[in-house]
Amino acid sequence: MRRRYKQIYYKTDEEIELMRLSADLVSRTHGVVASMIRAGETGENIDKAAEEFIRDHNAIPGFKGYGDFPATLCVSINEQVVHGIPSNKPFEEGDIVSVDCGVILNEYYGDCAFTYPIGEVSEEVMKLMEVTNECLYRAIDVAVVGKRIGDIGFAVQNYAERECRYGVVRELVGHGLGKSLHEDPQVPNYGRRGKGNKLQDGLVIAVEPMINMGTRRVKTLRDGWTVVSADRKPSAHYEHTIVVRKSGTEILTTHDYAYEGMESNPNVINLEFQVKS
Repeated sequence: MRRRYKQIYYKTDEEIELMRLSADLVSRTHGVVASMIRAGETGENIDKAAEEFIRDHNAIPGFKGYGDFPATLCVSINEQVVHGIPSNKPFEEGDIVSVDCGVILNEYYGDCAFTYPIGEVSEEVMKLMEVTNECLYRAIDVAVVGKRIGDIGFAVQNYAERECRYGVVRELVGHGLGKSLHEDPQVPNYGRRGKGNKLQDGLVIAVEPMINMGTRRVKTLRDGWTVVSADRKPSAHYEHTIVVRKSGTEILTTHDYAYEGMESNPNVINLEFQVKS
């Protein structure tokens, strides 16, 4: 949910190198998830595997216990937008499963999300995933020194809403990242060009479009965590941790491990949209 922050913490070169390690580990955790996920598998099982992998690499799950969240992964299925709690209910053919993961390594967070298609997913839903993925990279393309937070949100909103007629979630936003999971600034997926904080060297943020096939409106279930689209139409979610540098913006996380895991897993559909790191 949206939070109030007080100060932006720009990272030093040394801090960025530590965050690079956190980002690599959270990215590789997605590779573990991608190799396992399939119809008949459960959120509880992939959550257990992810936690074991993270702890085996001398790190701590970043989400487990955060605000009393009970799991390592947020596992959100179909109309669930974010913050889904892993359960023992098996995934089904045609589901899309958004997996969000965070780790703490050397006191710094890494944060990354990816939406996985289970088996044969409809063309309509694949289009939603493709557009959401494209929104992520359009946002990153404008996240350069001298631009503003509003430019990032505009890039997402303009493509998803105006060109593709999807709903851009407003109650949930991207965020700064460092020794805390949620730092200033907030990074909404909507906005006006030229508005908001100016992007400066050393800013580390999590950019994470959450796009609904129908209405942008959402509601939270009785478990207090799971956020769903108000009309129960599917939602997709992709996220990268990035750092703004004078030499150009760098993506610290990568989805390459997720794609590699899916390539070796015949139980997930081959994603047809462009593979980007």
